[in-house]
Amino acid sequence: MKTLTIVSFLMAMLFCADGYAQFRNGNRFGNQRGSQIPQAQTPPPEPEAKTADQLVDEQMPKIAETLELDPFEEAVVRSTLVKYVQKRLELQILKLEPTKMREAFEKLADEQNEELKAGLPPEKYEAYKEMERNRFQTKKKKDKKKKKKKSKE
Repeated sequence: MKTLTIVSFLMAMLFCADGYAQFRNGNRFGNQRGSQIPQAQTPPPEPEAKTADQLVDEQMPKIAETLELDPFEEAVVRSTLVKYVQKRLELQILKLEPTKMREAFEKLADEQNEELKAGLPPEKYEAYKEMERNRFQTKKKKDKKKKKKKSKE
């Protein structure tokens, strides 16, 4: 009887220790916190570079709406922009010296402007240039009324 008590006591201690090791902190299904071994951090994936078509497609609705382009004019503007955006992207990939890069960008801008000038009516070309100066932001101008302060008499 004495040995039975000792054996049952040891078995109970063994099960308690095993249960504590497996289900500590009230977690019923084992350790769900992950491995205790530190993992090497994987760098976040770099966003894919957009193509010339994607860049132009983002801007075309604003341009077409602001300039009120007909389908032919929209096609002319889109093809011209895609062509020169592609050339600019290629220049950026080459990573030239800053002065050469600036000169090449200026040359491309001049060529693009000449092509747009030939493909658009003068008033729409001027509106495009104005939009380009404002960095393609189509902000509606709001009239700001200044409130006059009443002086106490």
